[in-house]
Amino acid sequence: MELRHLKYFLAIAEAGQITAAAKKLQIAQPPLSQQLMQLEEELGVKLVHRGSRSIQLTEAGIILQNRAKQILELTDATTREINDFALGMKGTLTIGTVSSSGAALMKDRLSEFHKTYAGVKFEIHEGNTFMILDLLNKGIVEVGIVRTPFNTTDLGCRYASSEPMIAVMTEEHDWNPEQKTIPLSDLKNRPLIVYRRFEQLIHDTCMKHGFEPNFFCKNDDARTTLHWANEGLGIGMISRSALSLGSNNQLIIKEIMCEELHTRVAAVWLKDKYMSSLASRFIESFSQASDEADLR
Repeated sequence: MELRHLKYFLAIAEAGQITAAAKKLQIAQPPLSQQLMQLEEELGVKLVHRGSRSIQLTEAGIILQNRAKQILELTDATTREINDFALGMKGTLTIGTVSSSGAALMKDRLSEFHKTYAGVKFEIHEGNTFMILDLLNKGIVEVGIVRTPFNTTDLGCRYASSEPMIAVMTEEHDWNPEQKTIPLSDLKNRPLIVYRRFEQLIHDTCMKHGFEPNFFCKNDDARTTLHWANEGLGIGMISRSALSLGSNNQLIIKEIMCEELHTRVAAVWLKDKYMSSLASRFIESFSQASDEADLR
């Protein structure tokens, strides 16, 4: 049995038709049918039931389909691992990062990683948490830098330190200039500018604290929140690290004393999938940087 036979069989099993599989593989249908018959003869079992328009896997065919996936994935992973070894710590690391944490990531984790592994190049994809997780699942990026909360199913995770949310505003919206920290209840009836990613979290937390938040503006980027707050249009609610994303010279900053609104940045990857040496080392450096931050 050769690897190409497994590839052909898997294409047939997934397409449910020899014709469709042949088109996908860009080969003629008769040779593909012949390959399938040869595979059945070699194994001594019937792998498919042939219908007029489609095929159906036998029990033996289902077993082979599962094993073929595992064998081909292992083969692919082995090839990439050998290539990693041949290249050494060189190549391109693909990372997806949420915009609200991109500046902090570039300043800390990536700069430190680059000092250690100077031969590595980077390809960065930016978006919101859901977009980054989608890129990860599609294999476009190897590592995602996202912010809680998110669904951790099938993901490996390394978390950075927890950080609070802050309220940012111009002087005209500051109801108590002496206060540097505030309870969440102080934001009742005030015009709030929020990143849509946190809308549900903020809404549910405010309701638990006895009031419905007044969302004046909902947007898709923490930088927009900072810009609108800078213009004096309302009170922005952002994670503390997002403050470095935009101009905040005019902004008054108050930490919101509410544990339920604390969030964390996390490095995530797909479990049970091959990870390059570059990605593994980056995850290690991310964890080390987070541990050091926790000690400070």
